Amino acid sequence: MKDLFFKENILEILDYIEEGIHIIDRNGMIVFQNLYGQKIDGIDREKVIGRHLLEVYPSLSHETSTLLTVIRTGRPILKKEQTFINYKGEKITTINSSIPIKSSGKILGALEISKDITQVREMSQKIVDLQSRLYNNDIGKNKEKETAQYTFLDIIGQNKEMLKIKQMALKAAEVDVPVLIYGDTGTGKELLVHAIHNASKRRNKPFITQNCAALPANLLEGILFGTVKGGFTGAEDREGLFQLAHGGTLFLDEINSMPLELQSKLLRVLQDGSFRPVGGINTINVDVRIITATNIPPEEAVKQQCLRRDLYYRLNVISINIPPLRERKDDISLLTEHFIEKINKKLGKKVKGVSKEVMDVFMSNPWDGNVRELENLIEGIMSISDMEIIGIEHLPAKYKNAVPTASLSLKDTLERIEKELIEEALERAEYNISYTAQLLNIPRQTLQYKISKYNLK
Repeated sequence: MKDLFFKENILEILDYIEEGIHIIDRNGMIVFQNLYGQKIDGIDREKVIGRHLLEVYPSLSHETSTLLTVIRTGRPILKKEQTFINYKGEKITTINSSIPIKSSGKILGALEISKDITQVREMSQKIVDLQSRLYNNDIGKNKEKETAQYTFLDIIGQNKEMLKIKQMALKAAEVDVPVLIYGDTGTGKELLVHAIHNASKRRNKPFITQNCAALPANLLEGILFGTVKGGFTGAEDREGLFQLAHGGTLFLDEINSMPLELQSKLLRVLQDGSFRPVGGINTINVDVRIITATNIPPEEAVKQQCLRRDLYYRLNVISINIPPLRERKDDISLLTEHFIEKINKKLGKKVKGVSKEVMDVFMSNPWDGNVRELENLIEGIMSISDMEIIGIEHLPAKYKNAVPTASLSLKDTLERIEKELIEEALERAEYNISYTAQLLNIPRQTLQYKISKYNLK
C-alpha cells in the first residue's frame, strides 16, 4: 500500500488533474507546478520552479496573492477569485483554494488549486456589456429588444390549475411586489415571468434574466452588482444587471443555486433598494422588481439550507406553483396542436396532426422534461421526416417502446418495478447474491426465487 504513495507517483498523478496545482515554500519560492497549471499560466514550469512567486507573476503582490496570504496568516482561503497578468500580458482569472502546509504547527509552505474561469469571466463581461448596449438610451430605438417577448396569450392551456395560475399571475402583474415561482424544469416558468412583466406597468422598461446556477459567487456578484475599476486586480468599471434593469424587472432563475453569501446581499437590495458594486464604496439606488424561480419546492430549498429563510420570506410575497405536464394531461392535445402549427411555420412543413396511437403514447408518457420535452420531441420529428400525420413509426425508440399505463394492471406494474429494483441492486452489488439481498432487505432464498422468476442472470 505504501508503495502507491511514493513522491514520484503523487507528482505524476497531479499531472493528470485538470486543475492547476501550485506549491510554494514558506519563503514564497515555487517548488511545484503541475501540467494543467502550466497550461493556465501559459508558462514553462521548468523555468519557474525555484523562482519567487512575485518574480514570475509581477502583477500580484503580497496582499493580492492568495498563496502568500496563506503563508502569512496560516489560514486556508477557499474559492477566492484572482485575476493576474501573465508574462505574455494576458489577463488570467482563476478561482483558487489555497491551503497552508504545516508540520508540528510550523508553516512549511502552501498549496493552491486553481480553476481557470478566464473564458467564463470574459463571456460574462461580454454578456453584461451587450445587455448594457441594448438597454442604453443611445440605441433605445429598438424598443422591442428592451422588454419581454411573451404575453399571457402565449401560455397554452385550458387545464383548471393553469387557468387559476394565469389569473393569479395577472393579478401579480398589477402590484409591484416580488413573485416566487416554483416548477419542474421545462414547465414554462420563464414564459410566465415574461407575461407578468408585459402585463405590468414596467412593460416598456428593461426585462433582464439571469440563471443563478453553475456560476461562482464572485463571478455572479460582479454580473449582478457590477464592478469598480481598481476594486480588485483586473477589475473595470462595469454596470451590473441591477443597474441595467433599473425601472424594469430582473428575473433570477434557480435562485436556490445562488451562493448563500450573495443571498444576503440580495436581501439588502430587497430591503433598501440599494447596493454597492464589487470593490466600490458608493451606494447605488435602484428601482427594480424582482421575480425569482426555483426548480425544487422553495420550502425544501430552505430546509436543505440552499435558500436563506429570511430571503425566502422576502421573495415569497406572491407564490405561484406551475404543475408538471403529467398533472395537466388535458392540455397535451392542445399543446401538440400548438407546437405543430408553430413548427410548420418555422420549417415550412404541412403536418396536420398526430395519430391516435401517438396521442395515446403522449397521454401515458410521464414527461419528465414537461412542456419543453413535448415541444422538442415534435420539432425533432418534423425536422427529419416528411409526413402529414405523425405516426408511431416516427417516434424515437424511447417513446415507441413505451407502454400506456392504462393497459397495465396493478400486479403487472408492481412486478415490473420489483424486477427493475432487483436488477439495479444486482448491478450495485456486482451480482453478489448475499450483498444484493442485504441491499433489498429480503432473505437470500427469496432473492434467488425472484431471480429465477424474472429470468435474471
